[in-house]
Amino acid sequence: MAAPEKKNGRERMLDRRKKIREAIRQAAIDEFAQKGLAGASTQSIAQRAGLTKPQLHYYISSKEELYEEVLVHINDLWRDIFIASSGDTKDPAKVIRDYVRNKLEFGRRHPNASRVFSNEVAAGGHYLQKHWHSARESTQVAAEIIQSWVDKKLIKPVDPWLFQMHIWAVTQHYADYEAQIRFMLQLKDGEEIDMDHVVDEVSTLFLRACGLK
Repeated sequence: MAAPEKKNGRERMLDRRKKIREAIRQAAIDEFAQKGLAGASTQSIAQRAGLTKPQLHYYISSKEELYEEVLVHINDLWRDIFIASSGDTKDPAKVIRDYVRNKLEFGRRHPNASRVFSNEVAAGGHYLQKHWHSARESTQVAAEIIQSWVDKKLIKPVDPWLFQMHIWAVTQHYADYEAQIRFMLQLKDGEEIDMDHVVDEVSTLFLRACGLK
């Protein structure tokens, strides 16, 4: 078996910069989720990323620029999880179940990213407006798929745009309001939410709305 090729100096430097950029982005997500844009500081973001403030500003020019970069990254992640991403769109029940599961799983794995996005939208979406077009295009594709199900009488009539928004609202709740959910379900510290049960309940809710089992 051939030995793996060693990376040259430039490749190692690029890898190091990539890791630092990823650390900065995650630190920014955590900071913005906790404090919002107004309350966040580049000093705190640098500390979270294991950098000094001057080191951080080597990679970014301002807090606002970093905030917008984070939002674009999150928006791209959301865009990749849309109703047509399940593959075979001829089976509405499977597509809806997979979509619900993917949305809930994203919120479970990236709760702070979800909260940063929600907080920005709640504040009017000023920093997101010029980046939303691609996400709307994905939603348009999904709406056309849902409408095709209605036209073929595979599901009961639903508004294809509102149907997606209702799924967003329910699935997003489990990331953005985790503290409330844990209190209502009387979960102990460290006790996990039964996400398989949540997926079953949420999927059933939307499948019934479509007249599906």
